[in-house]
Amino acid sequence: MTHDPRYHDVEILGMIGTADASEIRPGNAAVVDAEHTARFARAHEDGGFDRVLIGYGSGWAEGSQVAAFAAAHTERLGLLVAHRPGVVHPTLAARTFSTLDQFSKGRVALNIVTGSSDVEQRREGDYLPHDERYDRTDEYLQVLRSTWDTKGPRDFEGRYYRFEGATPQVFPHEDRHLELFFGGSSPAAYVVGGKHADTYMLWGEPLKETGEQIATVAHRAADAGRVQRPRVSVSFRPILGNTDAAAWERAHGILDTINGAAGAQFKQKVGLLHPQGKAPENAGSQRLLAVAEKGDLHDRCLWTPTSKAVGGGGNSTALVGSPETVAAAILDYVEIGVDTVLIRGYDPLQDAIDYGRDLLPLVRQELAHRAATRRTDTEPAAV
Repeated sequence: MTHDPRYHDVEILGMIGTADASEIRPGNAAVVDAEHTARFARAHEDGGFDRVLIGYGSGWAEGSQVAAFAAAHTERLGLLVAHRPGVVHPTLAARTFSTLDQFSKGRVALNIVTGSSDVEQRREGDYLPHDERYDRTDEYLQVLRSTWDTKGPRDFEGRYYRFEGATPQVFPHEDRHLELFFGGSSPAAYVVGGKHADTYMLWGEPLKETGEQIATVAHRAADAGRVQRPRVSVSFRPILGNTDAAAWERAHGILDTINGAAGAQFKQKVGLLHPQGKAPENAGSQRLLAVAEKGDLHDRCLWTPTSKAVGGGGNSTALVGSPETVAAAILDYVEIGVDTVLIRGYDPLQDAIDYGRDLLPLVRQELAHRAATRRTDTEPAAV
């Protein structure tokens, strides 16, 4: 029997921040809490996560430095650093992340985030309209890929970037392929991500809508001449309990907190990536709100009121249930072609610990079982 390799290759990601804060935990005044950041990173490594995402916001701690700190306090944990094209020149970005990859011995990947709203972009001096930002990202990623993958001096003249005689000297660790993760749900995003992404990142929508997005990404990759589509990642906010009933009780408590004073305080402190009180500009958030309008509960245990409570901002749909129920839901996404699952909690540090103890072993056990028992699509059935 030929084992199906896709079950072996599924990755589980977490997310770390530099302070103990979330939609239900407004936190203290600290923006950077070094001790908490180190504990948070180690909790993911101890829990068996493959990588952690380090997010991007115009007022947040700078991601490459957070990643360097996390690397110094862990041994093997992968570091997925969110990065916004257009803020720095791509030649500087290329050597920033190849240097970080050298010091971390090959643990770095980039999550390319082109931009979610005009307001957030202008906080960093970027006044390009939406589709032009993706045109610029296309150029930006051409420069990154060339700088990492080829040696010798080079010139470049594009619409947004121009340089002569650039001669990179620092390359990714052991000349490896430094992976590009990519997010976005607009037509412009699908084109650029289909062309450049190693992994295409989506927010947690129902299975049907997720399958449609996977198909779109595959089509845009084929249009770009790629033989295989990018890997696909989907992000969720699991809410666990010892039983399904306990998880639902906790979920409704979390929703009440988001809609209450604590949630308002958090939103005021960190700011949403689109203006409060207005419809989101980015297609991903619009899609989440459209799903929420169709109903609160989808498929096995995908719950949308948490997304509605934050205006569709970010990774905000929940998987609610016992570890067994949530693990089964995650495997449902793997079956439709998802390769990577990003999970983070509303009680971020403790949830990461709980996921590592109660959820990840179940997911990995079932992945191993399916890898060992299922034939590949090309293998004929026994007669």
